[in-house]
Amino acid sequence: MAKLIATFITSLDGYVADTEGNFDWSAPSDEVHTFINDLERSVGTYLYGRRLYEVMTAWETMHLNDDDQPAVMRDYTAIWQAADKIVYSTTLAAVSSRRTRIERTFDPEAVRALKASASASLSIGGPDLAAQALTAGLVDELHLFVSPVVVGGGTRCLPDNLHLALELKDEYSFRNGVVYLGYAVR
Repeated sequence: MAKLIATFITSLDGYVADTEGNFDWSAPSDEVHTFINDLERSVGTYLYGRRLYEVMTAWETMHLNDDDQPAVMRDYTAIWQAADKIVYSTTLAAVSSRRTRIERTFDPEAVRALKASASASLSIGGPDLAAQALTAGLVDELHLFVSPVVVGGGTRCLPDNLHLALELKDEYSFRNGVVYLGYAVR
């Protein structure tokens, strides 16, 4: 059975975006991006909420500017484009990337079946969608990149009233102050 991994770049106080919706403080350094790329190589399918999908579609055309992009970004472009994507949205009319389909509702049983049939890891992104998967007990690993910033409010990384037993599997400190924490959900 494939693993379902929830990955977040979060502020120290647990937000993925501030009260204005900004997340520019979360832009990874080349060192962090390289580490993320190495984690993401095992992903065969990304599960996204609509808002995160719309942000991530920039990687669909990033290759058009190959000469202008650092190697770490070209590497991630290839990783992202090679994976399948499922976007959960009731409002998105059409997708704007290859290897992508829309699902109108998040069905935990369908995700369980996808995990059972997948040959590569699944990654779930977007705090609302990830909250549904976490609440349904579908997430196997939690990867947190904690940024050295406190934003004081905004979009929470993890939902309120969620109780999980976690086992620390990996940790790493980066030169820019970001700390990676890799947990298995028990």
